Amino acid sequence: MAKEVRLPQLGQTMEEGTIVGLTVKLDDEVKKGDVIFEVETDKATLEFESPTEGFVKRILVEVGQTLPVGEPILVLGDKDEEVAQSFIDSLKGQAGVAPVAAAPAATEAPAETAAAVTEPAGAATKVKVSPRAKKLAKDLGVDLATVTGTGPAGKITEQDVKEAAAKPSEEFIAAEDARLGATIRLNKPQKITAQKMLQSKREIPCYYLNVRADVTTLVELRAKMNETGEVKVSYNDFIIRAVATGVEKFPIMSGQLAGDAIKLADAINVGLAVSAPKGLIVPVVKDANKKDVKQIAAETQALIEKARNEKLQLSDLEGACITVSNLGGFGVGSFIPIVIPGQCSILGIGRITDTCVPDNSNIAVRKLISLTLSVDHKVANGAYAGQFLDFVRKQLEDTATFV
Repeated sequence: MAKEVRLPQLGQTMEEGTIVGLTVKLDDEVKKGDVIFEVETDKATLEFESPTEGFVKRILVEVGQTLPVGEPILVLGDKDEEVAQSFIDSLKGQAGVAPVAAAPAATEAPAETAAAVTEPAGAATKVKVSPRAKKLAKDLGVDLATVTGTGPAGKITEQDVKEAAAKPSEEFIAAEDARLGATIRLNKPQKITAQKMLQSKREIPCYYLNVRADVTTLVELRAKMNETGEVKVSYNDFIIRAVATGVEKFPIMSGQLAGDAIKLADAINVGLAVSAPKGLIVPVVKDANKKDVKQIAAETQALIEKARNEKLQLSDLEGACITVSNLGGFGVGSFIPIVIPGQCSILGIGRITDTCVPDNSNIAVRKLISLTLSVDHKVANGAYAGQFLDFVRKQLEDTATFV
């Protein structure tokens, strides 16, 4: 019996995914649990395991296609089974409307009834296009997904296709090959980051608090811990621990506005902004308030390694109630970070600087670090967030809290 495999919803915010790899080909035998394709979502690139077994009878997508959740990916069947075209047509007619779950099982084949299709086979999104315009686009090699329709209800006309074909093709280059005058195409993580940051600026009324912490003894403690410890501890690990302890004492910092109430997080999970090959990504240290610095260090190292090798799972990226972003390694003294939608605040960390400070009647050289907290004013007022930030500062200055 033929069974289709559809693009599942691999996260609460996922609406579409881009196929970045197919690990099977026609007539391959697939067993339940075998990886059959890789999909890039709004959070990460993930491997998808087959929910059933069979032989690959049809592959309905190509690498690079962006598909809505519920779109059919491929069809599995018995070894010698012939899959009728009417069955394939019926799948396309139902694209994007099938019930989906985090790990859906393939459904049995529906009745073989042909359905009208208003888009090219395997298209990523629904496109309203006249039959003549569709044929012309195929002849001219025009991607209908890039054409804006000017006909009734946005339908693409022949003239739209002709104008699209007449436009000079734009050359896109990779970010690492950037040069003046060139155009760089955004990848999916970059697009999502842009959308989220724009949403943040529109919907989150932020204010900003800044303090400097004296981390002279913290620098000494880190050096001592790393002399003998198997796991090397970074400054971020101390900061994550201090932030998590601060949220535990000031729980409103984990909240989100929900109607006429503030809903607090169920757990204190702290995000850490990481530079990955395809852009900024924020893996999450779960239950950070329940872990010591060495445990946090081991977890952050594993997360960073997975991020840089594009091996993060959705569970590594979900659930943060606050984020830490550290640009000190790039020589940045201080900066104002943007709150991630779904969180109350984000803490920006600058570089550690040797600074002359008064010490009784003398001048002492101390190591200071800048902490800038961006806060959603809908959730926490300035006095409350100020107490939270002062508590975090004191945690970093009192190294006894980390021993």
